[in-house]
Amino acid sequence: MKSVPESLPEWESLTVPQQVAQMFVVRASGYLFDHQIQYPEWEPPRAKLQHWIQDLGVGGVILLGGSAGELALRSQQLQSFAKIPLLIAADIEEGVGQRFSGAIWFPPPMAIGAIFRKDVARALHYAQEMGAITASEALAIGINWVLSPVVDVNNNPLNPVINVRAFGETPEEVSQLASAFIQGAQRFPVLTTAKHFPGHGDTAVDSHLDLPVLPHSPARLGEIELPPFASAIASGVDAVMSAHLLIPAWDTERPATLSYPILTSLLRQELGFEGLIVTDALVMGAIANRYGASEAPVLAVEAGADILLMPVDPAGAIQAVCDAVTEGRISEERIRASVERIWKAKRKVQGSRADLGDAPISNPQSPIPNPLQLASPHALNTSANISRDSLLVHGQVPLPRNTGNLRNLIVVDDVLNCKFLSKLAPAVALPKSLGYQLQLVDPHTPTAPLSDAIAPISTTKTLLQLFIRGNPFRGSAGLTPVAEDLFKRLLKNAELQALVIYGSPYILEQFLPHLPPEIPCVFSYGQMSEAQAIALEVLFPPQ
Repeated sequence: MKSVPESLPEWESLTVPQQVAQMFVVRASGYLFDHQIQYPEWEPPRAKLQHWIQDLGVGGVILLGGSAGELALRSQQLQSFAKIPLLIAADIEEGVGQRFSGAIWFPPPMAIGAIFRKDVARALHYAQEMGAITASEALAIGINWVLSPVVDVNNNPLNPVINVRAFGETPEEVSQLASAFIQGAQRFPVLTTAKHFPGHGDTAVDSHLDLPVLPHSPARLGEIELPPFASAIASGVDAVMSAHLLIPAWDTERPATLSYPILTSLLRQELGFEGLIVTDALVMGAIANRYGASEAPVLAVEAGADILLMPVDPAGAIQAVCDAVTEGRISEERIRASVERIWKAKRKVQGSRADLGDAPISNPQSPIPNPLQLASPHALNTSANISRDSLLVHGQVPLPRNTGNLRNLIVVDDVLNCKFLSKLAPAVALPKSLGYQLQLVDPHTPTAPLSDAIAPISTTKTLLQLFIRGNPFRGSAGLTPVAEDLFKRLLKNAELQALVIYGSPYILEQFLPHLPPEIPCVFSYGQMSEAQAIALEVLFPPQ
């Protein structure tokens, strides 16, 4: 493996095709080996990825999958392919451990929003620490571009894609908490990203699948959607990510990602943002299904985007933008303006390349990656404290210790693709140790008739645990009716002993009014093992 590139060349020395290529960030697997690739339609094998980086000269990579320790090697490998240092990005809105096991996986941002409504100072402290820990751990494994915070105002309970990824439901709480996150991350030389401009919180359609429409007036958009972005810009956020939304009040023809009035007139000129404008993934259905692999990147550049994220066909997209320059559709000056911004961003993160070394990542002046710095006691305690302080408890706890027919009934959106459930997960292991028999229900479970799906165990006491939250591509809307049916059946038969909900507070709001006061309910924003243990300790405290 050759060494990583030492420094940035002068961008003026690059040809126009080389400059255009620097505007593209491609998707890659975080795993080291081709046989581990989980999404082959998006994640190329090593030879093709190396070609994109080494020969085409793309400017960056976005990673998903693999362990945190593995990412330290993977990021070093990718940098070694490059002639110009790469931006290495990841969607780590809930900490590095959300995507890469071994690092800290925080509860989702809305958990801090819940704390904010009780204790503003504590919530702001948590948001700032979350930003700092996320940035520190990103550097520890070679990631220099944090694709967070989400600054959408989630004021639509039916939102299938933002949901608990947002800090809250009002522009005030989102603005303050997102700014605190950015300020925390600024202790380290990483890029931060406010998303999804101009606001994806009031939608009921997942833009990964189709194009949402935001029908509000400019006045309403200026009152609710825009303030958190203005605060993030004032706090020095490095990048703003566009949303794949149609907003007729500002552009009746094109979604925000492809809209000059939204990206240039509004974001660049009116709000005065001087950093990187990055598109959301161009492979998402809202864009790819309507504009195609080649035209969408050209339209995004015309609109004002500097970084084109996850094009359907990187080589074809680069050529399409180059052709648009040759034809006079896009000026060379327009390309140069984006490359200048990209170079400014790359200079900021130059010290965070994926070299291996012994310098502690906790020193911002010496950001040499060291995966052994992950999951510090302070980081673990911060995550646990956020989980505890955002926990909601209703009814009489703890539960009396029971014997006899006991069932642990878990409902999850996809058992086959679930990172937080295993035989060792607290939601499984703790009830098992107390005599509960496990039963799992997900959309693959036969439910016709539904009673057959939960009939094998003759039970008198059931612990019902629901893992339901919004997730891109796999929103849980279809799971809620299944959970409601089970819940009603257990109540009718006097079998429900306790209810635990992990994920969305909007699900809690649906169930709680129907729960008798004598039956306890525990709600946790987090779904990871740590959050499970904290929630279940309320029902089953150690003896």
